[in-house]
Amino acid sequence: MHAGLVIAKIVVISLGVSIAYQGYRGYQRTNNTELLYVACGFTLISIGSILEGVFYDIMNWPPFAAGMIQSIIVVFGLLVILYSLFAQFDDRSDSD
Repeated sequence: MHAGLVIAKIVVISLGVSIAYQGYRGYQRTNNTELLYVACGFTLISIGSILEGVFYDIMNWPPFAAGMIQSIIVVFGLLVILYSLFAQFDDRSDSD
């Protein structure tokens, strides 16, 4: 795998895991379910970003198949984040 691509994937994973961790910490502090879904979504996106390289370089999958798996996982992560933005959760307090 090209060194520049490996560095880019490491940056994507580092940022994704950092966002997921902060989202989870926010969920623990506030018990806000939306933050838990955001953390799960970014975890899926981070995992998806690395799997293409794993499938292509290590497992010798064709580029199309590796890219499709990566895209499907990233789509699920984005859907989880989208769900967190629009779903109505019961854990909101009406302190406003």
